[in-house]
Amino acid sequence: MNGNETRKKSHPDEEELIHSDDVEIIDFEEMDMSDATVIAGFPSIGMVSTIVANYLIDAFGLKQIGALNSAQFPPLSVVHTGEPLSPVRIYAGKLESGEKIAVFVSEFKPKPNLINSLSYTVINWVHEKRCNLLISPEGMVVEGEEENIAEAFAIGSTEEARAMLRERNIPQFKNGIIAGVSGVLLNIGKQAGYNVIALLAEAHPNIPDAGAAASAINVIASIIGIEINVGPLYDEAGRIEKQLQKFHKQAKPMASDRVPQPSMYG
Repeated sequence: MNGNETRKKSHPDEEELIHSDDVEIIDFEEMDMSDATVIAGFPSIGMVSTIVANYLIDAFGLKQIGALNSAQFPPLSVVHTGEPLSPVRIYAGKLESGEKIAVFVSEFKPKPNLINSLSYTVINWVHEKRCNLLISPEGMVVEGEEENIAEAFAIGSTEEARAMLRERNIPQFKNGIIAGVSGVLLNIGKQAGYNVIALLAEAHPNIPDAGAAASAINVIASIIGIEINVGPLYDEAGRIEKQLQKFHKQAKPMASDRVPQPSMYG
């Protein structure tokens, strides 16, 4: 798709929005994801996106259905409960309420030259699977705020997405810059007519912020229309923050400059 073209929601048998040789999706199993909500959990300020993604995976017992692969990903395996995992993974499932949810999750910040390819790969997957909504949570630094950082804002790529936010009284982000994967997803969503919502939670910039992640999850629950208990996340905020800091400290010598520190882009 060239820069002057626009495209509305279309069917999965049509060609992809853009082809990328940099990132590929490895399917582990097929799952009906039509009308699903997709969460893009790529690292951001305060590790908000990663904490949100992992919490939703655990809370809903989502199953890994695929992984993303690229020669430019960190050269390592994420080991969890004795199982080796790719740096970027896809989990999915159907909730008791009938809602379908899919989650892209990564513990590592993508290299700048990979962000566009990664974003288009996610959108192509959403397009192919006939998903309904893509939500990308982000951390956002607010200067001068040190305590009680919990407010979240959102911006929609389409009028339909913005209407969802107004109906739920979710504060909308009016002016500023959204960098990284979330920013690119918003642009693609606007150009192609896909419902993309970037969710910005005020977060501490230099530590994994579980409190900000809980705030983002509450907004996600409101948008989807489901209940998510974030009590355990608040209760275990300190443990989660220390665990992620330790994880990145261990990973740094293995992946050199490819592994980000907890201070992420915003």
